[in-house]
Amino acid sequence: MPRSESGAARKPRVIFVTMTFDPEPGNIRGLPLARWLAGRGYEVRVLTAFPNYPVGRLYPGYRMRPWMREVMDGVPVLRVPIYPSHDTSALRRIWTYLSFALSAATLGVALVGRGDLVYLYDPPPTNGLSALILKLLWRAPVVHHIGDLWPESATDSGFLPQGRVNRLIKSVLGAYCRFLYRRADVITVLSPGFKRILMERGVPEAKLRVVYNWADEETFRPLERDQALAAELGMTGRFNFVFAGNLGYFQGLDTVIRAAAMVRDDPRIQVVVVGTGALEGELKALAAELRADNVRFVARREIWEMPRINALADVLLVHLKDFPFMAVTIPSKTQVSLASGRPVLLGARGDVADLVENAGAGVVVPPEDPAAMAAAMRRMAALPAGELERMGGRGREYYLEHLSLDVAGREMDQIFEVLARRRLAAPAARRAQRALSDS
Repeated sequence: MPRSESGAARKPRVIFVTMTFDPEPGNIRGLPLARWLAGRGYEVRVLTAFPNYPVGRLYPGYRMRPWMREVMDGVPVLRVPIYPSHDTSALRRIWTYLSFALSAATLGVALVGRGDLVYLYDPPPTNGLSALILKLLWRAPVVHHIGDLWPESATDSGFLPQGRVNRLIKSVLGAYCRFLYRRADVITVLSPGFKRILMERGVPEAKLRVVYNWADEETFRPLERDQALAAELGMTGRFNFVFAGNLGYFQGLDTVIRAAAMVRDDPRIQVVVVGTGALEGELKALAAELRADNVRFVARREIWEMPRINALADVLLVHLKDFPFMAVTIPSKTQVSLASGRPVLLGARGDVADLVENAGAGVVVPPEDPAAMAAAMRRMAALPAGELERMGGRGREYYLEHLSLDVAGREMDQIFEVLARRRLAAPAARRAQRALSDS
């Protein structure tokens, strides 16, 4: 292990490299993990962009400049420029990714300081450029967390043209991803399915570790229902299925709207969609076209407000498009739902479906199947309140035992310590080899 000035062993200095960080929502691998590590003696620094996700505009209190330093809960954060966009334009989205990759690899690397380890997380893989430079500068091992499967996240997203151009982009991105994977010292993935696919793509099993995502546990937990808030949001006296999050392409929320239209004859059932995103306008237009007046859209709320809204949900909704690569992902709202102690209606296949079923926390239906989702809505709305509460309770117990920050933090701590010892041992081994050669 590295030594302090007094000679005592100290925890490694870890540089987080990520395009998104607090206060952007859903960033559980950001400040929560950084605080957890700092509380156990690690020195954590963060290299990130100016906050703009998911709206594609800078957050209040921030303005674009060459760089900015701030300290969040004792964690130093260096922000470098980005072209902020989160709309449906492929060119603008690409420039968003490339702008951060360039500023992080130049200004960021120059200003963030020395590190013993680099923790690269959050898509896109263009972020890996700065991590590789930091590795070269400081001989710092890289732990690369893969939360989205690339190149499929780009080529199957609907943003890029199909045909020959798509195949070319897929080939180039695939080669670049394999390049990054070879140079990572450890790759963490969020599901067993991710591990299986990467092994099929040539990543050695010994390099791969499954570390499940967790929820922001200080924010998301079981709460009593706030009846005043229920009245404000129009949720009083209804059986509320709540989707909260990004209204984007991969969520496939047109399925949810169509399912809601199929159950509009039941006056109790209401679908509440909370959030914003690139497809918000299309979803509202679809609800109007189908006369789904049992769908209520609620504008995006601050993250600290969401636990009170989740507590009003009779059931929390999670849905994914039916792409093969989606079968190995576990969207973060799954952990949020379980941590909140609410039952789940899930439209997805694969690892996330296995997780919800193993937890006994809800009902799973095939993705992009409005009829199956509508039937599940009717079944769940007919369940006794006690059974719904037991579902939510089982989910909460499963979360604490298998998916919590403490569980994942201990795994990351072990990974970092092993790499730090290996890093210290490498110079000694090289010196010994040189001594043998000289003798």
